[in-house]
Amino acid sequence: MQYNIKELNNWRSNAVSNINDKYYIETWGCQMNEEDSEKLSGMLKRIGYESTEVKEDASIIIFNTCCVRENAENKVFGNLGALKALKAKNPNLIIAICGCMMQQKGMADKILTTFPYVDIIFGTHNSYKFPEYLNTVKQQGVQVKEIVNKEDKIVEGIPIDRKSDIKAFVTIMYGCNNFCTYCVVPYVRGRERSRKPEDIEKEIKDLVAAGYKEVTLLGQNVNSYGKGLEEELTFADLLRRINSIEGLERVRFMTSHPKDLTEDVIMAIKECDKLCEQIHLPVQSGSSRVLKEMNRSYTKEQYLELVKKIKQEIPDVSISTDIIIGFPGETEEDFNETLDLVKQVEYDSAFTFIYSRRQYTPADRMEDQIPDDIKHARFNKLVDAVNEIIAKKNATYEGKVVEVLVEGTSKNDENRLMGRTRNGKLVNFDGCKESVGKLVNVNITRAQAFSLVGEEV
Repeated sequence: MQYNIKELNNWRSNAVSNINDKYYIETWGCQMNEEDSEKLSGMLKRIGYESTEVKEDASIIIFNTCCVRENAENKVFGNLGALKALKAKNPNLIIAICGCMMQQKGMADKILTTFPYVDIIFGTHNSYKFPEYLNTVKQQGVQVKEIVNKEDKIVEGIPIDRKSDIKAFVTIMYGCNNFCTYCVVPYVRGRERSRKPEDIEKEIKDLVAAGYKEVTLLGQNVNSYGKGLEEELTFADLLRRINSIEGLERVRFMTSHPKDLTEDVIMAIKECDKLCEQIHLPVQSGSSRVLKEMNRSYTKEQYLELVKKIKQEIPDVSISTDIIIGFPGETEEDFNETLDLVKQVEYDSAFTFIYSRRQYTPADRMEDQIPDDIKHARFNKLVDAVNEIIAKKNATYEGKVVEVLVEGTSKNDENRLMGRTRNGKLVNFDGCKESVGKLVNVNITRAQAFSLVGEEV
């Protein structure tokens, strides 16, 4: 389904009250949430609003929420509570809340009851209708709540306000069919649906024409790409088609489910010059028993065999992962299995999490929930092991010359530049500011715990 730009333009004259109307968007969660916020920003700019980083300057405040972990929800509640005084000071302020959290059963009504000054609530499947909801609030002065519980058709052509002019996220599919027992994503993002390859290619070609150098393909499970398409096309087929786009320098993707990462995808990374040697491969646990309880559909041994195959075919590959500590019933032996796996794989980076109970998931109803003190002790031990490995691996880069895509100035030192290697290593280095947006060679002079330091050559 194509987005109705004409209708959006019709709302432009009614949307903005004065030339200083601004919007503020705060985003929690994954890269797909970030891209959703870029689309909300794109639609708002199209109807005449300007963005602001200061809540107090905004006439519209949008919270784009995540519900994967309890901490993310608590942040939303806290931030909504803090808006009460702002709304009292400025009754014309419009407050909107959207995202995965709103797709949870009863959550929208809970928000309206607890925070009655919220004006607009919508979910993940109908975010493209936000300008319509905004128009309704401004013209009629009513609250709007619309949560679509069944995934809609994929909408193409939504205006998007990219946060970078060098690299971009490109979603290739939506939803998830895996139903891991700890995860709410299938319930809030719906079933797997794939974008047409020609639509993906057009978006990337338009990005290249605008000067973009790198794209990251997004999906809850990119390896499942092809679901719902009329033509038979695998993720590996799509990667090869994208690799042939002229002017594109780099391609990354996330996230891969280990049970679906096939040999043809590994070979595509090996053989395609634009595909970066980087794979995000969430393991979640190193215990086969726990993996079965998580409904992950692979064992520790199968995962290690997959990693072995990846490293054999792609020697310079970096592998990152997600790990959950304290899943219900996790024993000390299970945890030690996870430590053992981490030491065998030697990850380049790892996102480590303490298990968070999620309502309506099977794991929430499991007995033998792990006490918080045990969770935290195991978590700290895991983080120490992961950080030690990362530091050791980073040290091997000292004295090497690596290719870096320069993204801008360093966050910690505006006199330095920063960028990433093909395999995702963050590099801060001395160089020429005219190199921003270009691929340059950097000599690594020093390794730090989570980044590299060097100088352009």
